[in-house]
Amino acid sequence: MKNIKDTALDSFQYTVSELLIRNKSILDGMTKLEDSNARINRTISKAVTQCGCIRVNAKKQEYPEDMEFENINGLLDSHVEGRLCESCRDLLEKDIGRHLFYLTSICNTLDLNLYDIIIKELDRLQLLGKYSLR
Repeated sequence: MKNIKDTALDSFQYTVSELLIRNKSILDGMTKLEDSNARINRTISKAVTQCGCIRVNAKKQEYPEDMEFENINGLLDSHVEGRLCESCRDLLEKDIGRHLFYLTSICNTLDLNLYDIIIKELDRLQLLGKYSLR
């Protein structure tokens, strides 16, 4: 049974289908999706290099080889220090929203339901748990 959040996702997909007038070609959708992905990466990079609200301190992930797999997650690091400022957060949310728009437009072009895809992926993740290795 769907709840209000589920219908919001369906509503989003319907709205995307209504608003996408130009660029209906799958090729347009694919290239727009890649462009929006690059914008997300660029916005994160700018948060580091221009704003400075976050830092990336990357190094090899170290953990004992004899450690149980279930306990390894607590030792791994995101390499991100700090928090996004409000300005960078707003820009990144806008870029991610644009990315979701183009992802949804591809789903519409191929007659795929985004809600169904999320539910199927959730089922796979819950079934495999930490062994999904993503």
